[in-house]
Amino acid sequence: MEKPHIDAPTGPAPKDLVIEDLVVGDGDEAQPQDQVEVHYVGVDYESGQEFDSSWDRGQSISFPLNGLIQGWQEGIPGMKVGGRRKLVIPPEKAYGPANGAHPLGGRTLVFIIDLLKVGA
Repeated sequence: MEKPHIDAPTGPAPKDLVIEDLVVGDGDEAQPQDQVEVHYVGVDYESGQEFDSSWDRGQSISFPLNGLIQGWQEGIPGMKVGGRRKLVIPPEKAYGPANGAHPLGGRTLVFIIDLLKVGA
C-alpha cells in the first residue's frame, strides 16, 4: 500500500468515535490485548494539517493496543491484517482537553491506519 491522502474534513467534528473501513483485510483480526504493527497518517480535523505519519519516517510501528489513545483502543480491534481503516477521534478519546499537557489536546483527530501484523 502507499501512503494515503486525507482530504480536509468538512462540517462540524463528530462527538463520537467514527470507524470506517476503507479496505477490508483478509488476515488475522486484531483483538484489544494484541500487539499490532501499523502504518498510519494523522491529521487535525479542523485544519486538515498532517501532524504525524509513520509513512514519512519510512518505517511502520509496532505497539500493544492497550497502551494507545482510547480511540485506537476502540477503533482497531476487529480490523484484519491487510485492511485500511479511517478513525475520526474526538478529544476525549484522543489527547484530552485543550488545557491539557499534550499539544493536540482539545483537537478532533483523523487517522488512516493500515494494519500490517497482529501478534509479537
